[in-house]
Amino acid sequence: MYLFSFIIVIFYTTYNHSQYGFDEITSHWVMTPFFNDHTSYGALLAMFLPFTLGFSFDKKLSKTQRVLSFVVFLVFVIAIVLSHSRAAWVSLVVALIIFLILKMKINYKIVIITVVVLTGIYALYRFEIFMKLQKNRQDSSKDYVEHIQSISNISTDASNLERINRWSCALRMFKEKPVFGWGPGTYQFKYAPFQLSQEKTIISTNAGDRGNAHSEYIGPMAEMGVFGLLSVLAIIVLITYTAVKVYKRSDSSEVKFIVLMSIISLYTYFVHGFLNNFLDTDKAAVPYWGLMALIVTLDVYYLNKPKVAELNAEADTVQKAE
Repeated sequence: MYLFSFIIVIFYTTYNHSQYGFDEITSHWVMTPFFNDHTSYGALLAMFLPFTLGFSFDKKLSKTQRVLSFVVFLVFVIAIVLSHSRAAWVSLVVALIIFLILKMKINYKIVIITVVVLTGIYALYRFEIFMKLQKNRQDSSKDYVEHIQSISNISTDASNLERINRWSCALRMFKEKPVFGWGPGTYQFKYAPFQLSQEKTIISTNAGDRGNAHSEYIGPMAEMGVFGLLSVLAIIVLITYTAVKVYKRSDSSEVKFIVLMSIISLYTYFVHGFLNNFLDTDKAAVPYWGLMALIVTLDVYYLNKPKVAELNAEADTVQKAE
């Protein structure tokens, strides 16, 4: 249902975009009023892309359905490219890595060790990395190669610099109220005094009318303190554990397919959440929590059938007694 309506939005957006020669600047707003800007549009495109590709190779579907699914996949790929959402592109790369880890059944210990080693390398060479990034002065561009290069530009790219400004404000807010934070949903009304003049950009504002903390992790940390950040991380860890458990233990290829597509789709947003935050909007919240509910349902009803049957029997007994 979401995909069908999304296709309508994609055609609407692409048509509007074509009126301006698919210019990079206009790609930021041609999806309005359905999405606020190209970042939220790209995030949701990335979240649903794994399903469109998965349906294309699902042998339980007819050949016609698979061909149609592949056409929809191509439509989504074109839409993501035209969205110029760099965060969406990065999230898809990480999602592909997660897919390969699950399909190749790589031991989780190896994954954890790899993450720890990479984190250690970053910690050791963070100053060298930062200096290297400062030398990158490639701004956002209509040229896709240059646009990809601008992802790591923290010197002149206004979008990247404004994210750093918002994150810095959130960290200062956290330092002032580290335990319980400033309250849910208050960041945009409280961050202005925490801005430093040297960190402001041409798109900075004190009105709180241009986005939030630009992070699903730093934002809750500023608004709800350390407990806010821990709650977000706990949800990600638990849903990942549940998905991997269902994928490995299930005997049903259909269940494996659904849970694999669901967790990959969620990871596109987990990654996107480092750079943006959209869970305060219905368009992102519905699929985000819906996919989590889907994974939990598969765990409850397909891996715990005896337990479910026992609970149903108990419920019937109680109902008859009443």
